Amino acid sequence: MINDEYFLAALRLAAGNDPMPGHVSAAARDAYGLRVPQAVTAAPAESATPHGVRGIDGCQLVRFVAAGLTFDLEVTVGDGLIDVAGQIVPHPGEGTHVDVRTPHLTLTRRLARTGQFAATGLPPGWLSVVCHRPGHPPVQTRWVRIRP
Repeated sequence: MINDEYFLAALRLAAGNDPMPGHVSAAARDAYGLRVPQAVTAAPAESATPHGVRGIDGCQLVRFVAAGLTFDLEVTVGDGLIDVAGQIVPHPGEGTHVDVRTPHLTLTRRLARTGQFAATGLPPGWLSVVCHRPGHPPVQTRWVRIRP
C-alpha cells in the first residue's frame, strides 16, 4: 500500500511545485541583501589567491584590482577577531569612503590622504571591502573567508 503523503510529495516534485524550504528562502534573501547595486567587482591580483596569502604572525595579505584601483588588504586575526588595515591606490578622490563588510556588520571609514583605512574587531568569516567614490560606481572586492 502507498503512503498518501509520499504519493502527494512525489506528485508535487514531478510537477515542479514542491515548496522551497523556509531556510533556503531566508538564506537567499540574506545573500541578496549583501549585493551592492551597480558595483564593479575587483578580482584578486595574479600574485594573490582569492583566499589570501598567509604572511608572518598570522597576517593575510590580499590584493584586488578593478576600475583603475588597487586594494591592498592586510588582515590580522587575534583574540578571535579580525583587524583590517588597507590602502587603495591611487587615492580615489575627495569624499571617498569605504565599507568594510561582513555578512552581519558593516564599518564605514573615510580614507586618509594616502588612501589608507583600518577597521578592527570584526568577526571571523567572510569579508569584503567596498569603495564609494562620488560620481563613480562603487568598486567592491570579492568576498574572502578569513579563518582564525
